[in-house]
Amino acid sequence: MADIITIHSGNALKGHCHVPGDKSISHRAVMFAAIADGRSRVRGFLDGGDCRSTIHVMRGLGVEVDQRSATDVIIHGMGLDGFQEPKDVLDCGNSGTTIRLLTGLLSGQKFVSVLNGSEQIRRRPMGRVADPLRKMGAQIYGRQDGKLAPLTIVPSKLRSMEYTLPVASAQVKSCILLAGLYAGGLTIVHEPGPARDHTERMLQAMGAPIQVLGRTVHSERPEEPLKPLDITVPGDISSAAFLLVAASITPDSSITIQDVGINATRTGIVDALSEMGANIRYRNEGEAAGEPLANLVVETAQMRGATFGGERIVTMIDELPILAVAATQAEGRTIVRDAQELRVKETDRIATTVSELRKMGARIQATEDGFIVDGPTPLYGATVDSHDDHRLAMALAVAGLIAKGGTTIHNAHVTADSFPGFEATLRALGAVVQESGEAIERLSN
Repeated sequence: MADIITIHSGNALKGHCHVPGDKSISHRAVMFAAIADGRSRVRGFLDGGDCRSTIHVMRGLGVEVDQRSATDVIIHGMGLDGFQEPKDVLDCGNSGTTIRLLTGLLSGQKFVSVLNGSEQIRRRPMGRVADPLRKMGAQIYGRQDGKLAPLTIVPSKLRSMEYTLPVASAQVKSCILLAGLYAGGLTIVHEPGPARDHTERMLQAMGAPIQVLGRTVHSERPEEPLKPLDITVPGDISSAAFLLVAASITPDSSITIQDVGINATRTGIVDALSEMGANIRYRNEGEAAGEPLANLVVETAQMRGATFGGERIVTMIDELPILAVAATQAEGRTIVRDAQELRVKETDRIATTVSELRKMGARIQATEDGFIVDGPTPLYGATVDSHDDHRLAMALAVAGLIAKGGTTIHNAHVTADSFPGFEATLRALGAVVQESGEAIERLSN
């Protein structure tokens, strides 16, 4: 992906496409395969910057990871206690999933480890994982009383606990469950609302003693080695969301996105868009890697405003920037609340989404825990910036598809963090995307 791109409106989107493998599942597949006994194979792996950070860290722990291709990965598992003491700081890059899940996994090891990452990672709150792990006996030290990376993890004997999450969070839940694999006794996690369940599904498939009872999850140390994985990762619905909105708001569009994961804990964005009037249908439903999947067919539709909050927000937290773009073209007012988590993502996604869409003429205002959008509003091409946030970069590109004139996006390369090939996919569907210095005439041919 180029660092600067310009999106030109006017073309309908047509055709079939795929999206990269699910980011959450790709992270977990590599990490969990590393503690299995034997050789695992992961096809459809997301070869994005964040997931490559997970591979890099696993190698730093002595795990042999071979990439047959960008999306076909072999992991030689070392068992629960097979990690080697790292020779250097473990660099998690820009990946919050990597550093948070790894904190749980490393809390039960017999060596000292230090986790660090990018400037963005060093700003993101780590107390939400460090605090409950300390209740299990973990010794974790970091900046501001352990609330910020770098994190130093000192060997300790973990004990089981019963813990209620303050807010629904798949990363915090997963972190505690992973630590529970190394603790004596039964670790119990209570969820206040729905959160992604990829960790539970995958560990259960590997033979881990994980039990799910409603919104309570149990974890304990396995008596038998974890079984290796042989899976194909479904397409990432978070990536598909950008194309769903693009086709919904771009006139005369009709596209099919193939083999997308439709785990019920992840389809909040589909439900939200449907409530706003989007025409989205599931076709050829099936299953891969223990996860449901389907082809998503979407056509242009007349959108209407709606209000979203409460438990639903957790199921679409990563998709809220693109929901804001959809809301600019919806009739009436759209309100998003209870989304404080957006303030501590790669950027303050409330502030950056609002500021950048306003440059394009959107009638959007920030609130403490979300935003309010009034529509429909004509958008106009402008020069905008991703703030090094992959999801904001893609949301702005979709907005550019319907904006009058050209929309130039700076720091657009970050889309590769979660959607390698995003620019190429838009072009294949008919969008006009110009890289810096590239002639528009050639792109239109």
